[in-house]
Order: sequence, then C-alpha cells, then structure tokens
Amino acid sequence: MKLWRRILWGLLSGPGRKIGTQGCTFSSRPPHSPLAGLVNATELVSHWTAVFEDRGIPEARESSEYIVAHVLGAKTFQSLKPALRTQSLTPQQLQCVQELSSQRLQRMPVQYILGEWDFQGLSLKMAPPVFIPRPETEELVDWALEVEAQKTCAVGTQSGPLILEVGCGSGAISLSLLNRLPKSRVIAVDKGEAAICLTHKNAQRLQLQDRIQIVPLDVTLERSWTFLQLWGPMDLVISNPPYVFHQDMEWLDPEIGSYEDPLALDGGKEGMDIIIHILTLGPQLLKDSGSIFLEVEPRHPELVNSWLQSHPDLHLSLVAVHKDLCGRPRFLHIQKSVPQNACPVDTWP
Repeated sequence: MKLWRRILWGLLSGPGRKIGTQGCTFSSRPPHSPLAGLVNATELVSHWTAVFEDRGIPEARESSEYIVAHVLGAKTFQSLKPALRTQSLTPQQLQCVQELSSQRLQRMPVQYILGEWDFQGLSLKMAPPVFIPRPETEELVDWALEVEAQKTCAVGTQSGPLILEVGCGSGAISLSLLNRLPKSRVIAVDKGEAAICLTHKNAQRLQLQDRIQIVPLDVTLERSWTFLQLWGPMDLVISNPPYVFHQDMEWLDPEIGSYEDPLALDGGKEGMDIIIHILTLGPQLLKDSGSIFLEVEPRHPELVNSWLQSHPDLHLSLVAVHKDLCGRPRFLHIQKSVPQNACPVDTWP
C-alpha cells in the first residue's frame, strides 16, 4: 500500500523532490464549463478525466477523483457513500469542481489545489510555495522512530528526546515525531517565512504547539549553531534538505518547477550544499552518540561518506544507509562517535 501511494503521489505532483473549496471564486466566466447534464460526482469524474487526459495531465482520473471528493467533503472518491456518487451537485459545487480542475490544468499539484494532504496519518495544511512532503519521507520518520525506540530501551531513559529539524517546510516531520513521541520536544527551523507560518498553523491545528519551538533561521549563516545551543544538546537532528543536483533542476516537472520554492529543492552543484552545513552543525549540537537522519539523493551516500572521512575532526560516522520502497539508497543515519569535552545545559524554556 505504501508503494502504491508513493507512485501515485509522484504522478500527481511530479517526481523527486489547497486551496480547497475556499479557493473557489465562482467567476461568471469559467474557462472550462462542464458539459450539459453532468450533474453528479461519477459523471464529473469521467468528464474531467477525459479533459485531463486530452491535456496531458499526469494521473488524470486520480486528479479528478481527488478534486470531486474534496468538493463533496471527502478525502477520496472511494470513501464517498454510493448515494453521493450519483446525487446531483449544487450549481456552486459544480462551479467549484470546475475552478479547481482548471487549476490542475495549469499543472498545479493536487496537494496545493486541495489545500491539505495527509502525512503519517496527520492532516496538514498545504500552500505554495512551501515544499510538499513526499511519501518517502514517511519512511525517514519511521526509521528515526525505530532507532530512537531502540536507544530508549537500551538506556532506559524516561524523558523524551530533544529533536532539531532543519528545513521544516510544512512541519510534516517535526509534527509527526511529536505525535508519535509524546514526551519529545522539537526545535524546527527554516529560513522561509512561508514555511515558518505554515508550520505554526499546522502545529496549532494538531494542538502540538506547546512542545515545538519554530524558529526562522538560516543554518548556512556563520555560527548559527550558537543560537541553537540555547536549547541544549540535541538527541537527534533530522532533515529532508534540498538535495537536487543543480544541473537537474531544469528537468523538474511543471508541478514542481512552477509552484514549489526552488530553494527547498536545489542542493547546489552536487546536491550537497545544505547537507554539508548540517553535518558541520551536528557536532556542535548533538549529545554524545546523538544521531543525524537525512533524506538524500541516491548518489549521495557515497559522497557523504567520502566527505565525512575527509573531516575526521567532526567525529561523525555514517553508520547505516536505508533504501526506500523502490530499492534506492535514500536515507542516512549518521552518529556522533566521540564525546566532546563539554556540553551546554539543557535550557528548554
């Protein structure tokens, strides 16, 4: 099931790296009027599927099903009661389907059209240009949770971990960890104002705002780690950083290149720019034996390992590489291997 969801997501919003009914303006001159007599959900899905296919929109049927279901108050078309699938829509609902479908014709990702998307069982608000969380990132969260659970059992600690997420975007990773680890605390940083705002909204929506500090911060700035040290040594640093090779940016699908923030995607010449900043930052912030979890491009494990070996002063070791459901090396577990002389006191507010 996870593999199917991942393939579907990629086709809906483009590979690689909501405007819901509230986004409908009900204009008097819509660009794509429904055919006469198309008044129920099943007929509308068939109509817009044909329109999308004609215009070369990826996953035409799934796109139309999500839009129609959303207007009718459901997450998926399959979850609609049979009676609703054949029940006449109101003129307002018909026009809203039409307007949202017109946005899809402009190659806007379904996640932005709907204004929300599920991640790790949490319903999160989505809004351009904030990076849309990918299904494979759920695997990163699952792996970090698995390792943290093993560590907790071994140490026998009763307190939850202190976690830093670099590049929080919509808050998907941070809020999922908070939801799954009831005693955990998270520092979520991002340099994008839109991302900071959206993470705040999602934290409040999920009532997790009391255990998360959301901080506007550019980790590429010199000595940014000194500010983060105010919260004390971290158990875990996690990130889905920009990792697309710069030369590959021009090949991104329109759903990505036209709508998502390129700064959340472009990792520089070898996709390593932000990754290197995180690795340099880690030893200054991690507790002894603390972990860094990264989602990366399949070419990166070898590059990261080579870089770490050339910087032994960081005392970081690549201890594991985890493949995604398509068998590509996608996730890295890096561990602080040598204790430092001193650690700041945990001063969580």
